[in-house]
Amino acid sequence: MEYTRFGKTGMKVSRLCLGCMTYGSPKWREWILDEEASRPFIKEALEKGINFFDTADVYSLGASEEILGRALKDFAKRDEVVVATKVCSPMGSDVNARGLSRKHIMESIDASLRRLGTDYVDLYQIHRFDYDTPIEETVEALNDVVRAGKALYVGASSMWTWQFVRMVSVARERGLVEFVSMQNFYNLIYREEEREMMKFCADQNLAVIPWSPLARGYLAGSGVGEKASTLRGRTDPYSVTLGLGSRQDEAIRRRVVEVAEKHGVKPAVVALAWVLSKPYITAPIVGASKPHHLDDAIAALTLKLDARAIAKLEELYHPKAVAGHA
Repeated sequence: MEYTRFGKTGMKVSRLCLGCMTYGSPKWREWILDEEASRPFIKEALEKGINFFDTADVYSLGASEEILGRALKDFAKRDEVVVATKVCSPMGSDVNARGLSRKHIMESIDASLRRLGTDYVDLYQIHRFDYDTPIEETVEALNDVVRAGKALYVGASSMWTWQFVRMVSVARERGLVEFVSMQNFYNLIYREEEREMMKFCADQNLAVIPWSPLARGYLAGSGVGEKASTLRGRTDPYSVTLGLGSRQDEAIRRRVVEVAEKHGVKPAVVALAWVLSKPYITAPIVGASKPHHLDDAIAALTLKLDARAIAKLEELYHPKAVAGHA
């Protein structure tokens, strides 16, 4: 396993982060693994040197945090792992059970800590931008979360670059705890983040931990819709929301297959190796629900794509509608 600094912080994380949305309750999403099926993947990730784990309160409405917390307690030492969770998405029908208000943030961090069974999280992230709450209120609440020792660092997830710039600036102007990371949607078939967000993060030395580096399995060959080869591909409505499966996407996916055949590896390895080749990437967030998933992810760390292969993979991309912010 390789390790790297987390942006401008002194914290070190593995070059792969295990995403834990897959672990929770099938009642939330059909393709989610229950606790018994989830624990072996968390244990294996630790055994392979992964020390970075990402979840969110909304994943299985808290069950993901509970499963991750119990597994880490059984398989690891708390000070040897980096735990990240998120806040913003609806956690109930109440009007205040969502968003980035001071009320919701303060109540959510305590609830997440209880579910995770820990006194603090290493990284507390806002899951999306909240148009209904003043930025000043949000950054002041996040500052208080850190000052209370409930989180070590704060980060953000998918939003427009100008929104993130404004949040970073407000925190800096007020002398509050600053954001250290961005978790955004980024992969070979969705590269709109290269226009501004990646450049901003690189300029400010912010960690970038992209979600869905395999486009929800599409680049691994799972497909989207009724003909998909996986249950998630057939039942995940968010894949449709993201617009996966266009003619351009399919052409790029075929390029991934061609490069993979040339290197004698799986398409998933090539797609992830491409993400890892970008200097602004800290640690892509990978999911694991089948025995080979973690092996494929680790294989991507050693596959070094040359300039010709990268150019071939990137050649067919053209601008597309922005996605992933909602």
